[in-house]
Amino acid sequence: MNGERFQRTQAMDLSNCTRVTEFILLAYPRSRTVTIALFMVILLLYLLCITGNSLIIVLVCTDHLLQKPMYFFLSNFSVIEMGHTSAFMPKMLNIFLSAKATICFNCCMAQSYFYYLFGVTEFFILTLISVDRYLAICQPLRYNTIMTPHVCLQVALVAWVAGFFSNLPGTLFTLRFPFCGSNSIDHFFCDIGATLKISGGDTRFIEVLGFLITMAVVLTSLLLTVVSYSFIITTILRVPSSSGHQKAFSTCVSHLIVVSILYGAVLFIYLRPSITDSSTSVVKAVSILNTMVAPVLNPFIYTLRNNEFKDALRRAIGKKALTFPKL
Repeated sequence: MNGERFQRTQAMDLSNCTRVTEFILLAYPRSRTVTIALFMVILLLYLLCITGNSLIIVLVCTDHLLQKPMYFFLSNFSVIEMGHTSAFMPKMLNIFLSAKATICFNCCMAQSYFYYLFGVTEFFILTLISVDRYLAICQPLRYNTIMTPHVCLQVALVAWVAGFFSNLPGTLFTLRFPFCGSNSIDHFFCDIGATLKISGGDTRFIEVLGFLITMAVVLTSLLLTVVSYSFIITTILRVPSSSGHQKAFSTCVSHLIVVSILYGAVLFIYLRPSITDSSTSVVKAVSILNTMVAPVLNPFIYTLRNNEFKDALRRAIGKKALTFPKL
């Protein structure tokens, strides 16, 4: 009933207004000196993100010793990180170069959709990594029979499909909003909360819908992750030797660091009944941590603490060195 009333209201509002064709992003500085400095920083972060995550994907695909379920999911995670940052960073760089902080209406909707598509899929893939670690450490005898390549491919596909459809209703509803007044978004990209603030319609329905989807995705994945690591920690503490403790923990610490950063930021930004009623400056600051810093750090967190990855990288460098002709 609320959905029907929402659609009728939006239809009436759209008939009485001229919709904006582009949005102005207010979070960008006007100083040319600051703009150039930020362009260099963002470009460096973006290149590090693409390079680091691409390296993980290449190593997993080419090194047979890394072709295991955990690294398969980790390569999916790297694809997500590159897609997540590519949803808005190229546009940011374009804005810094052109000194024109605008984005077209359809581009804004597309940016928001892909940003959240990759964001939601990220939660599912991280949950799969935690379940994989649970099976590897707590059920080692059954691990190979459960986590077959076919099963890994299926569950990864389910994660991507779930991410694709989870944000689709919200995006379709947002497209129907009468954006007729202000076209200024107080953010550096088309965040859904900042965008809804300037819409001309009643946003309560879509806010409740987004809140429920966020609760279903974030809290369910968080619960599965917490339960998995509770069993993992209990199992590790039963290992008699300290070297056994260290080896088991080393495979999980990197994942726990990434999970803590991601869940902490998202719970703070999005898990509230009204995403339009919040401190804009604080939300933008946390968004920078979640969208720019974390995707750059994650490849280094996973690789620098992982001996298998470091060995694979040494093997790849060694093979590359052998291909050069001797003088």
